[in-house]
Amino acid sequence: MVQKKILVVDDEPNIVKLIEVRLISAGYDVVTADNGEEGLKKTVSESPDLILLDVTMPGMDGFEVLHKLKTDPKTMHIPVLMLTAMGATQSMLKAQKMRAADYILKPFKGDELLRYIKRYVL
Repeated sequence: MVQKKILVVDDEPNIVKLIEVRLISAGYDVVTADNGEEGLKKTVSESPDLILLDVTMPGMDGFEVLHKLKTDPKTMHIPVLMLTAMGATQSMLKAQKMRAADYILKPFKGDELLRYIKRYVL
């Protein structure tokens, strides 16, 4: 079976490491980026099966990255799960309107994250 590749885009190294360890132990191939620009570049170079994208990052925020991903024919098919500590309904609705696959609130448990991922990546 071919490993599914997940791109994790988050500017918090501790969060990235926790997610990376959990996903690798679940059998996924993991690529990371610590900002939006790098995330866009790695999306093109790595062709992930799914993207975990933090909303709040310096420079290009997650919504700007999501917009670029969903308006590019080469990346618009990739499911994007937004990660955020902001539980505001407005942010959730904005992500949904921008065609994010789902919206996950931090902090989350590893098993919870895997359940979300399995909805979009077999």
